[in-house]
Amino acid sequence: MDSGTHAKGDKIVRRKLSEQVLERLHEMIRTHELKPGEFMPSERTLMERFGVGRPAVREALQSLHNSGLITINHGERSRVNELNAASVLSKSDELARLVLDSAPANLDHLKHARQMFELGMVRVAAENATPEDIAELRGLIETQRSKLGDATAFISTDMAFHRKLASLANNPIILSVSDAMLGWLFEYHVSLLHRSGSEDVTLAEHAKIVDHIEEHDVEGAVEEMRRHLERSRIVFEPRD
Repeated sequence: MDSGTHAKGDKIVRRKLSEQVLERLHEMIRTHELKPGEFMPSERTLMERFGVGRPAVREALQSLHNSGLITINHGERSRVNELNAASVLSKSDELARLVLDSAPANLDHLKHARQMFELGMVRVAAENATPEDIAELRGLIETQRSKLGDATAFISTDMAFHRKLASLANNPIILSVSDAMLGWLFEYHVSLLHRSGSEDVTLAEHAKIVDHIEEHDVEGAVEEMRRHLERSRIVFEPRD
Protein backbone atom coordinates (compact mmCIF):
# COMPACT_ATOMS: atom_id res chain seq x y z
CA MET A 1 0.00 0.00 0.00
CA ASP A 2 1.28 3.48 -0.87
CA SER A 3 2.46 5.27 2.26
CA GLY A 4 0.26 8.19 1.30
CA THR A 5 -2.82 6.00 1.23
CA HIS A 6 -4.63 5.36 4.51
CA ALA A 7 -7.57 3.19 5.41
CA LYS A 8 -10.64 5.19 6.26
CA GLY A 9 -10.55 4.03 9.90
CA ASP A 10 -7.01 5.33 10.41
CA LYS A 11 -8.00 8.97 10.42
CA ILE A 12 -7.77 10.67 13.79
CA VAL A 13 -10.83 12.77 14.50
CA ARG A 14 -10.47 15.58 16.99
CA ARG A 15 -13.45 15.38 19.37
CA LYS A 16 -15.07 18.49 20.75
CA LEU A 17 -14.32 19.21 24.38
CA SER A 18 -18.05 19.38 25.15
CA GLU A 19 -18.50 15.83 23.83
CA GLN A 20 -15.77 14.59 26.14
CA VAL A 21 -17.35 16.41 29.10
CA LEU A 22 -20.73 14.93 28.17
CA GLU A 23 -19.24 11.44 28.11
CA ARG A 24 -17.76 11.94 31.59
CA LEU A 25 -21.06 13.26 32.95
CA HIS A 26 -22.93 10.30 31.46
CA GLU A 27 -20.53 8.01 33.30
CA MET A 28 -21.05 9.88 36.57
CA ILE A 29 -24.84 9.45 36.25
CA ARG A 30 -24.55 5.83 35.13
CA THR A 31 -22.35 4.89 38.13
CA HIS A 32 -24.58 6.89 40.52
CA GLU A 33 -21.77 9.26 41.45
CA LEU A 34 -24.53 11.72 40.57
CA LYS A 35 -27.79 10.33 41.98
CA PRO A 36 -31.38 11.13 40.95
CA GLY A 37 -32.66 14.20 42.76
CA GLU A 38 -29.20 15.56 43.55
CA PHE A 39 -27.92 18.90 42.34
CA MET A 40 -25.28 18.85 39.63
CA PRO A 41 -21.86 20.25 40.56
CA SER A 42 -21.46 23.94 39.75
CA GLU A 43 -20.11 24.96 36.37
CA ARG A 44 -16.88 26.13 38.03
CA THR A 45 -16.45 22.79 39.81
CA LEU A 46 -16.87 20.92 36.52
CA MET A 47 -14.50 23.30 34.73
CA GLU A 48 -11.80 22.63 37.33
CA ARG A 49 -12.41 18.88 37.44
CA PHE A 50 -12.20 18.39 33.67
CA GLY A 51 -9.77 21.22 32.86
CA VAL A 52 -12.04 22.85 30.31
CA GLY A 53 -13.67 26.23 29.80
CA ARG A 54 -17.21 27.31 30.60
CA PRO A 55 -18.56 26.93 27.00
CA ALA A 56 -17.70 23.20 26.93
CA VAL A 57 -19.37 22.63 30.30
CA ARG A 58 -22.49 24.60 29.37
CA GLU A 59 -22.87 22.78 26.05
CA ALA A 60 -22.56 19.39 27.79
CA LEU A 61 -25.10 20.39 30.45
CA GLN A 62 -27.53 21.55 27.76
CA SER A 63 -27.17 18.20 25.99
CA LEU A 64 -28.00 16.41 29.26
CA HIS A 65 -31.04 18.65 29.68
CA ASN A 66 -32.22 18.04 26.11
CA SER A 67 -32.01 14.27 26.63
CA GLY A 68 -33.99 14.47 29.89
CA LEU A 69 -31.17 13.36 32.18
CA ILE A 70 -31.07 16.64 34.09
CA THR A 71 -33.33 19.65 34.50
CA ILE A 72 -31.93 23.15 34.10
CA ASN A 73 -33.85 25.87 35.92
CA HIS A 74 -32.66 29.42 35.56
CA GLY A 75 -31.53 30.85 38.85
CA GLU A 76 -30.62 27.53 40.47
CA ARG A 77 -28.30 24.61 39.91
CA SER A 78 -29.22 21.79 37.57
CA ARG A 79 -30.74 18.69 39.14
CA VAL A 80 -30.34 15.03 38.11
CA ASN A 81 -33.65 13.50 37.00
CA GLU A 82 -35.11 10.16 38.02
CA LEU A 83 -34.58 7.66 35.19
CA ASN A 84 -37.44 5.32 34.37
CA ALA A 85 -39.34 4.03 31.35
CA ALA A 86 -41.93 6.82 31.57
CA SER A 87 -39.35 9.61 31.49
CA VAL A 88 -37.50 8.00 28.58
CA LEU A 89 -40.64 7.44 26.50
CA SER A 90 -41.99 10.92 27.17
CA LYS A 91 -38.90 12.36 25.50
CA SER A 92 -39.93 10.59 22.28
CA ASP A 93 -43.41 12.16 22.11
CA GLU A 94 -42.49 14.82 19.57
CA LEU A 95 -40.58 12.34 17.41
CA ALA A 96 -43.54 9.96 17.53
CA ARG A 97 -45.88 12.68 16.27
CA LEU A 98 -43.50 13.44 13.40
CA VAL A 99 -43.39 9.75 12.49
CA LEU A 100 -47.19 9.48 12.58
CA ASP A 101 -47.60 12.62 10.47
CA SER A 102 -44.97 11.58 7.93
CA ALA A 103 -47.03 8.77 6.40
CA PRO A 104 -50.67 7.71 6.90
CA ALA A 105 -49.62 4.05 7.12
CA ASN A 106 -47.71 4.74 10.33
CA LEU A 107 -50.93 5.44 12.23
CA ASP A 108 -52.27 2.04 11.13
CA HIS A 109 -49.00 0.44 12.24
CA LEU A 110 -49.40 2.06 15.66
CA LYS A 111 -53.00 0.84 15.95
CA HIS A 112 -51.87 -2.68 15.07
CA ALA A 113 -49.05 -2.55 17.62
CA ARG A 114 -51.47 -1.30 20.26
CA GLN A 115 -53.88 -4.15 19.47
CA MET A 116 -51.18 -6.77 19.97
CA PHE A 117 -50.10 -5.06 23.18
CA GLU A 118 -53.63 -4.74 24.61
CA LEU A 119 -54.46 -8.39 23.91
CA GLY A 120 -51.50 -9.39 26.03
CA MET A 121 -52.48 -6.88 28.72
CA VAL A 122 -56.06 -8.08 29.05
CA ARG A 123 -54.86 -11.68 29.28
CA VAL A 124 -52.74 -10.80 32.30
CA ALA A 125 -55.56 -8.65 33.74
CA ALA A 126 -57.95 -11.61 33.60
CA GLU A 127 -55.42 -13.69 35.50
CA ASN A 128 -54.51 -11.09 38.14
CA ALA A 129 -57.52 -8.85 38.78
CA THR A 130 -58.78 -8.57 42.36
CA PRO A 131 -62.33 -7.57 43.42
CA GLU A 132 -60.92 -4.09 44.14
CA ASP A 133 -59.57 -3.89 40.59
CA ILE A 134 -62.95 -4.93 39.17
CA ALA A 135 -64.69 -2.23 41.23
CA GLU A 136 -62.25 0.40 39.93
CA LEU A 137 -62.76 -0.70 36.32
CA ARG A 138 -66.55 -0.54 36.67
CA GLY A 139 -66.22 2.89 38.28
CA LEU A 140 -64.21 4.09 35.29
CA ILE A 141 -66.95 2.86 32.94
CA GLU A 142 -69.53 4.88 34.87
CA THR A 143 -67.26 7.93 34.82
CA GLN A 144 -66.90 7.52 31.08
CA ARG A 145 -70.68 7.26 30.74
CA SER A 146 -71.01 10.60 32.52
CA LYS A 147 -68.76 12.18 29.86
CA LEU A 148 -71.10 11.44 26.94
CA GLY A 149 -71.28 14.55 24.78
CA ASP A 150 -67.71 15.63 25.52
CA ALA A 151 -65.41 13.78 23.10
CA THR A 152 -62.16 14.83 24.77
CA ALA A 153 -63.29 13.90 28.30
CA PHE A 154 -64.87 10.66 27.04
CA ILE A 155 -61.64 9.53 25.39
CA SER A 156 -59.53 10.64 28.37
CA THR A 157 -61.58 8.35 30.58
CA ASP A 158 -61.31 5.62 27.93
CA MET A 159 -57.53 5.95 28.23
CA ALA A 160 -57.79 5.70 32.03
CA PHE A 161 -59.73 2.43 31.64
CA HIS A 162 -57.05 0.91 29.41
CA ARG A 163 -54.31 2.31 31.68
CA LYS A 164 -55.87 0.49 34.62
CA LEU A 165 -55.78 -2.75 32.62
CA ALA A 166 -52.08 -2.13 31.89
CA SER A 167 -51.36 -1.55 35.58
CA LEU A 168 -52.60 -5.05 36.47
CA ALA A 169 -49.42 -6.51 34.95
CA ASN A 170 -47.49 -4.90 37.85
CA ASN A 171 -44.78 -4.00 35.35
CA PRO A 172 -43.76 -0.31 35.11
CA ILE A 173 -42.39 -0.75 31.58
CA ILE A 174 -45.68 -2.19 30.31
CA LEU A 175 -47.56 0.68 31.97
CA SER A 176 -45.22 3.28 30.46
CA VAL A 177 -45.43 1.81 26.95
CA SER A 178 -49.23 1.73 27.24
CA ASP A 179 -49.28 5.38 28.34
CA ALA A 180 -47.03 6.34 25.44
CA MET A 181 -49.09 4.59 22.77
CA LEU A 182 -52.38 5.91 24.12
CA GLY A 183 -50.93 9.42 24.28
CA TRP A 184 -49.72 9.24 20.67
CA LEU A 185 -53.18 8.13 19.54
CA PHE A 186 -55.10 10.58 21.72
CA GLU A 187 -55.06 13.64 19.47
CA TYR A 188 -55.98 11.51 16.46
CA HIS A 189 -58.91 9.89 18.25
CA VAL A 190 -60.30 13.24 19.34
CA SER A 191 -60.25 14.53 15.77
CA LEU A 192 -61.45 11.28 14.16
CA LEU A 193 -64.18 10.29 16.61
CA HIS A 194 -67.57 10.21 14.87
CA ARG A 195 -70.52 11.18 17.02
CA SER A 196 -72.65 8.35 15.64
CA GLY A 197 -73.75 6.54 18.78
CA SER A 198 -70.54 4.51 18.93
CA GLU A 199 -69.87 5.81 22.44
CA ASP A 200 -72.66 3.62 23.83
CA VAL A 201 -71.16 0.63 22.03
CA THR A 202 -67.76 1.40 23.59
CA LEU A 203 -69.29 1.45 27.06
CA ALA A 204 -71.06 -1.86 26.48
CA GLU A 205 -67.86 -3.45 25.18
CA HIS A 206 -65.88 -2.22 28.17
CA ALA A 207 -68.50 -3.74 30.48
CA LYS A 208 -68.26 -7.11 28.69
CA ILE A 209 -64.47 -7.06 28.96
CA VAL A 210 -64.74 -6.47 32.72
CA ASP A 211 -67.30 -9.29 33.03
CA HIS A 212 -64.80 -11.72 31.52
CA ILE A 213 -61.96 -10.37 33.69
CA GLU A 214 -64.08 -10.74 36.83
CA GLU A 215 -64.74 -14.39 35.93
CA HIS A 216 -61.02 -14.88 35.19
CA ASP A 217 -62.12 -15.96 31.71
CA VAL A 218 -58.82 -15.31 29.94
CA GLU A 219 -59.81 -16.38 26.43
CA GLY A 220 -63.17 -14.62 26.66
CA ALA A 221 -61.50 -11.38 27.76
CA VAL A 222 -58.96 -11.59 24.94
CA GLU A 223 -61.62 -12.23 22.31
CA GLU A 224 -63.83 -9.40 23.61
CA MET A 225 -60.86 -7.02 23.57
CA ARG A 226 -60.02 -8.13 20.03
CA ARG A 227 -63.56 -7.29 18.86
CA HIS A 228 -63.52 -3.99 20.75
CA LEU A 229 -60.23 -2.81 19.22
CA GLU A 230 -61.16 -3.95 15.72
CA ARG A 231 -64.49 -2.14 15.90
CA SER A 232 -62.80 0.96 17.34
CA ARG A 233 -60.19 0.89 14.57
CA ILE A 234 -62.93 1.02 11.93
CA VAL A 235 -64.94 3.70 13.78
CA PHE A 236 -61.85 5.91 14.06
CA GLU A 237 -61.02 5.71 10.36
CA PRO A 238 -61.29 9.18 8.77
CA ARG A 239 -64.12 9.60 6.28
CA ASP A 240 -63.39 10.43 2.65
